[in-house]
Amino acid sequence: MGSYWVDILAIGFFALEWTVYAVTLEHTAYGRDSLSARMHRYREVWVRRMLDRETRMVDMQILASLQNGTAFFASTSLLAVGGALALLRSTNEAMAVLGTLPIDLRPSPALWEIKCLGLILIFVYAFFKFAWSYRLFNYVAILLGAMPQTKLRDTPEAEAHVIRTTRLFETAARHFNRGQRAFFFALGYLGWFVSPWILFVTTAAVVIVTWRRQFASNAWRAMGQ
Repeated sequence: MGSYWVDILAIGFFALEWTVYAVTLEHTAYGRDSLSARMHRYREVWVRRMLDRETRMVDMQILASLQNGTAFFASTSLLAVGGALALLRSTNEAMAVLGTLPIDLRPSPALWEIKCLGLILIFVYAFFKFAWSYRLFNYVAILLGAMPQTKLRDTPEAEAHVIRTTRLFETAARHFNRGQRAFFFALGYLGWFVSPWILFVTTAAVVIVTWRRQFASNAWRAMGQ
C-alpha cells in the first residue's frame, strides 16, 4: 500500500461520512425531525390549502421560483464539471505551482488525476440530482394545474390528488437536497488536494455544519415540533 495508505483511509472516511449522514437524514427516526422533514410536512399543508383557493396564480409563482433555483444549481453543476475537467487537463501546471510552495504538497501525477476524477464524479452526481429534481418540479406544476376545484375539495378524488401531489413534491425536494448535499461535500473534498489529513478535517467540518443546520439551527427551531 506504500505511502498511499493515508489517502485511502481519508477518502474512505469521506465516503463513509457522506453515506452515514445521508442514510441517517433520510431513513431513520432521528432524521424525521430534521429541518428538511419538517418542511416536507408543510408541503402537504400547502397543497391542501390550495383546495380552498379558486385562484392559484400565487401558488404557481412560488413553484416557479423553486424551479428557477433548481435550474440555477443544475447549471452551476455543469460549470463545476467543466472547471474540474480543466483542472484534470492541467496536471503538469498544477504540479509546477505546488512545487513552488514552501511545503512540498505535490502528489504523484496519477494521484492528482484520481483526485480530479473524484471531484468530477461528485459534480456529475449533483447535476443528475438537480436535473431530475427540476423535471419533477415540472410534473408537480402539472399536478397543481390539475388540482380539483374548491367545490370538489371533500371528494375522494381530491384527497387522492393531494396525496399524489405531495408525494411527488417531496421527491423533487429530496433530490434537490441530495444535489445540494453533494455541493457541500465537494467543498470538503477539496481538502484532499492539500493533504489527506486535511480531508479528514474538512469532511468532519462539513458534517458538523450540515448537521447543525438540520437539527440545531435557528431555522430548525423556528419550524417547531
